[in-house]
Amino acid sequence: MIFYIKVNDCPYTETVEWWYNEIRMKHYNTREYYTTNQIRMQLDFEKIIEISDPVYTFNEIMAHVDLRKYYTEKESVMGRPRYGAEKLMKVILFAFMENGYSSLRNIEKLCKTDVRYIWLLGDEPAPSHMTVCNFLSQYIGEKIGDLFSDVNKYLFEKEGVNLDCLYIDGTKIEANANKYTWVWKKSCVKSRDKTYAKLTSLIEEINETLLQYMGLRIETRQEYAIEYLEEIIEKYAKLTGIKIKDIVRGKGHRKTIEQRFYDQLVEYTEKLKKYGNSIEICGDTRNSYSKTDKDATFMRVKSDYMKNGQLLPAYNMQIGVCDEYIAIVDAKQYASDMDCFVPLMEKFKNAYGKYPEYPVADAGYGSYNNYLFCEKNGIEKYMKFTMYEKECKDKKYRDDPYRAVNFNQAEDGTLICPEGRRFEFLGTRPVRGNKYGRTEEIYECESCDGCPHRSECCKGDRDRRIQMNRELTAIHKEVIDNLKSDLGIQLRINRSVQAEGAFGSIKWNRSYKRAQRRGIESVILEFTLISIGFNLYKYHNKKMRALSAA
Repeated sequence: MIFYIKVNDCPYTETVEWWYNEIRMKHYNTREYYTTNQIRMQLDFEKIIEISDPVYTFNEIMAHVDLRKYYTEKESVMGRPRYGAEKLMKVILFAFMENGYSSLRNIEKLCKTDVRYIWLLGDEPAPSHMTVCNFLSQYIGEKIGDLFSDVNKYLFEKEGVNLDCLYIDGTKIEANANKYTWVWKKSCVKSRDKTYAKLTSLIEEINETLLQYMGLRIETRQEYAIEYLEEIIEKYAKLTGIKIKDIVRGKGHRKTIEQRFYDQLVEYTEKLKKYGNSIEICGDTRNSYSKTDKDATFMRVKSDYMKNGQLLPAYNMQIGVCDEYIAIVDAKQYASDMDCFVPLMEKFKNAYGKYPEYPVADAGYGSYNNYLFCEKNGIEKYMKFTMYEKECKDKKYRDDPYRAVNFNQAEDGTLICPEGRRFEFLGTRPVRGNKYGRTEEIYECESCDGCPHRSECCKGDRDRRIQMNRELTAIHKEVIDNLKSDLGIQLRINRSVQAEGAFGSIKWNRSYKRAQRRGIESVILEFTLISIGFNLYKYHNKKMRALSAA
């Protein structure tokens, strides 16, 4: 390239180097922009990153997991080219492996400053937090369960994990919702019924004051559908000649009786819409929800920082652990652990192709429905029931001869009390509040007259009645025998160490005590990523211990 520069009216032809050195350097002092702190970085990353760093273990595992099936490469017609999905997935999983829960902005910062993340990204630039957010929601959200299963399959095969023994536990994790935003289903139902009564009174007043002169009448009902009320409002406006633009509002305006009735009809209709929407959000399985996270339910959590037993919006997190590794995770919107057992077992079967042979759980999971599920699918019963501790430790309660389960039986199956009185079978009835069709048998003593223990045994003047379910009693006896066996004792010890220990590590060591995302699907995504990171770090620690021992 040739520049023609005219100096003192004399044309000169020189190169760019001459122009830079002779003219530009005379007018600019480069010392002002000079620094001695030059950036110098070694290109050999293996000399920078220690050989015991978790990134090498992570890279080994990712080399055996096919990540390409979790995203679809699409050609970008307009705009910038798409970010490398495989490398982006690696940095996300490594962040959750090392830090427990890792925020989007923290991942962005690590990709800019941490040499290990720069090494994982290769030639890709550091992603923004919005890039990470969009990637998680568009690609990983629906497939996180499959990704969790694929990572676990490699780890379990490498470690020889036994999937027959599953240690189950649950905990309440506070949702990312405000504390005082509760909506109670029962309150909505009561308010809706009161609004129905107010509507009936209003319609009767309209019929008596206005419509009786027109020979018309609005039908009253016990319950009012929204469509029916909207039809009433429309017809009422036509009959009375009310126009929306002529309706007066505010201070200093007097409403006509027609407008007052019209406004009350509209107000009650809007209230019914609000109550109906709230009841629909709760559904059949919940009794409350939070306004800021409608999937969260108000529960009692262990970390009660209010110190007043106040309910907080939370999710019921469930895990199943096999040989110290989390094999299955789930999150539910209801507080009872009994209702979480069957969905967790089905999720385990979908992931690994079979049910666990020995599911071990605490007393929150032992119910009639869960025991029947185990019998149906060939699963051993190692879940405690509600009265297990009292049955085992309280000798006076267990051996009480006047308990119905301790009564003797005649040859024909008739129950006989310790005083020799026979109990006649009256019939069966469904258990109150039970959702699974459980029934109980009712027996009544033939005569309690003259019994020396009548005052202790009977309540009132009526002969004693007992309620029992012989099938459930037999199941409880089987569960006690299983848990008191040598295998049962070992399984109970392992559950308290592995399942409860996993939650302790996630909460305290990996700082996950409160959900950061909103919505049940997002919470499951978040908790599954944390569980993947937990398993990866567990494998790395075991690998390092084995190397140090060798």
